[in-house]
Amino acid sequence: MAREFRIGHGFDVHRFRRGRKLILGGVEIPYPMGLAGHSDADVLCHAVINAVLGAMSEGDIGVHFPDTDPRYRGIASTKMLDAVLRIMRRRHFKLVNVDVTLVAQQPKLAPYYAAMKKNIAGRFGVAENKISIKATTTEKLGWVGQGKGMAATAVVLLGT
Repeated sequence: MAREFRIGHGFDVHRFRRGRKLILGGVEIPYPMGLAGHSDADVLCHAVINAVLGAMSEGDIGVHFPDTDPRYRGIASTKMLDAVLRIMRRRHFKLVNVDVTLVAQQPKLAPYYAAMKKNIAGRFGVAENKISIKATTTEKLGWVGQGKGMAATAVVLLGT
């Protein structure tokens, strides 16, 4: 029986805001600012959500979790990811791998990669070696380089 493979790409961006926790991949990162958004603004999860939805031709995060819906105000992005993974499983897709790049000048994220990978792998029900999380800076260029926010990209490969 032939297998089907689908690639999805996701992107997300949020500005920093004082008075919020910084959550990435469902992990709280000590930093004086968090990311502004309707949900917890976890750019890592949002990029992964968009990549998984894109691979399945199921729209994007805004279609499934509109910021006009009060049910999603302050929601943990991991809960949104879990909902998308239920769609993925209903459609009989499984994760082959995911590759995430966080784009931020600060804070340093390498000490938190293992915890983020463990959390994301657990949600997908896969080994941690199927999850790649890394970060880069913009060499102080643009609004990210000026410390005003953070972005993330994700690429997923799904198979049946």
